[in-house]
Amino acid sequence: MLNDNICLDSKTILVTGAAGFIGSCLSLRLLKEYPGARIVGIDSMDDYYDVKIKEERLGRLTAFPHFVFIKGNIADRSAVDGIFEEYSPDIVVNLAAQAGVRNSILNPEAYVESNLVGFFNILEACRHSYDGGGPGVRHLVYASSSSVYGSNRKVPYSTDDRVDNPVSLYAATKKSNELMAHAYSKLYGIPSTGLRFFTVYGPAGRPDMAYFVFTDKLRAGEKIQIFNYGHCKRDFTYIDDIVEGIVRVMRHAPEQGTGADGLMEPPYKVYNIGNNCPEDLLCFVTLLQEELVAAGVLPPDFDFESHKELVPMQPGDVPVTYADIAPMERDFGFKPSTSLRDGLRAFSQWYAGYYGRHDGTSVQ
Repeated sequence: MLNDNICLDSKTILVTGAAGFIGSCLSLRLLKEYPGARIVGIDSMDDYYDVKIKEERLGRLTAFPHFVFIKGNIADRSAVDGIFEEYSPDIVVNLAAQAGVRNSILNPEAYVESNLVGFFNILEACRHSYDGGGPGVRHLVYASSSSVYGSNRKVPYSTDDRVDNPVSLYAATKKSNELMAHAYSKLYGIPSTGLRFFTVYGPAGRPDMAYFVFTDKLRAGEKIQIFNYGHCKRDFTYIDDIVEGIVRVMRHAPEQGTGADGLMEPPYKVYNIGNNCPEDLLCFVTLLQEELVAAGVLPPDFDFESHKELVPMQPGDVPVTYADIAPMERDFGFKPSTSLRDGLRAFSQWYAGYYGRHDGTSVQ
């Protein structure tokens, strides 16, 4: 395992997308575990999905005195520069992005703005944090995605695989982020680590994710569509496991090295962060239904068979995601510990508390 070379407790940590699913959970973990740190969060609070969920997540963070929130868009260069000038972050975790494969087909401009222009602004701010001989940003951690593997048929997906065949604009922007980060690490010595997330789920998650959409539809008595006739496999990763992995990565910034050719290697790394255990989509949906019944979101006699429809694959989707996490385990001792049933149970219980049970009663 790698030794930590950054102590988080005394640092100023900028988390972009702080009101998002992963960003808010990471921020909450940091606030609880590192009371000596200052967490600065930025989020545009856009209405891509229900802003009330974002506000609830944010409300958990603003209760901490060492949390600072700025409402803003990382695509706004002046807003990003202003944060760096005022707070001089030691560590930057860039989680702000326009997410979702299918939406990138419908609304491509949003992906260029947030995922490309926004990330460029972050990189430029990190670059100029060293101006004047200051210590600058000690580690940039940023979100990539399993979507970069595109039409890759080799499983499990390894970061050594070529990823030159994206099947969605979203995937292309995430691969672009990795290339941009590499260039800035090479040119300016910015220590950067990219994390390819694999289907993150859990309580207060993104309502556009399949498990959340399925729950909404089943609760409303509507049919759910299961793509590729149910022959999809996903490496579902519970949010607490994802956050654990991010925190471990934050504590070790990549260091410059010398390659076999004698040339300098940039302080740059990319890791998969997933569950390393792909689940059949039909099995996933069956477990979800069982936990929704147990939580009271669905009635005990719910007829699941009459509420599902098997349909072809959607454009931009891939049949399987499967993470090779051996490098994460080797370098950081990372190994997810949450079973799929336990994770879906936690989500179902949260959903019942947030939206209420099927009979209109609330969770006490």
